[in-house]
Amino acid sequence: MSNNQPLLPDPQALNPAPAESLLDGALHYFPAFLPYNNADKLFQQLLHTLPWRQESLTIYGRRQVSPRLQCWLGEHGLSYRYSGKTFISQAWDPLLQQLAALISHQLQQPFNSVLANLYRNGQDSMGWHSDDEAELGPAPVIASLSLGAERDFTLRRRGESRQAGRLALAHGSLLVMNAGMQSHWQHALPKRANVQQPRINLTFRQILY
Repeated sequence: MSNNQPLLPDPQALNPAPAESLLDGALHYFPAFLPYNNADKLFQQLLHTLPWRQESLTIYGRRQVSPRLQCWLGEHGLSYRYSGKTFISQAWDPLLQQLAALISHQLQQPFNSVLANLYRNGQDSMGWHSDDEAELGPAPVIASLSLGAERDFTLRRRGESRQAGRLALAHGSLLVMNAGMQSHWQHALPKRANVQQPRINLTFRQILY
């Protein structure tokens, strides 16, 4: 299957149901942003063609192997530092560039890069964090597209240890973290022993410098 095949719906024809507003508008959730058939094809294409790597990151002050696979793609030469490591963007995959344009069109929000995460099964995870790196600016908007196995997106207020909420992210759904959310909330993707299938998460971002 070629990356040039039209796996995505036409932006003019895409008409997802209105978003659910959560956390007093800090989050907007489109449970069926992509039609199911498009989401299935996109998942299989990206699973087998993206340059997935398992990085060594600094997590809670210790150098360790990341509990997931990932890759970062976007416009030429973008630099992004997180978890003690600096990443330089790889060239846009044509399909992801089209997807970024589609989501930008729907949200009226520019995106120049995407951090892609592959959770191979329920043993892969993401710890508590906020996406508040300097390169994203003081109030970033981040659009997170989920493909594959349904996983829980958990939330807690910054400075607190108690989980305050949980949202199951469906195949083909889009979660938009709006401006200001990263200053007040942390999020995570915990392990789930009963999940055996992979999940791809595409987090579209605008790097400012």
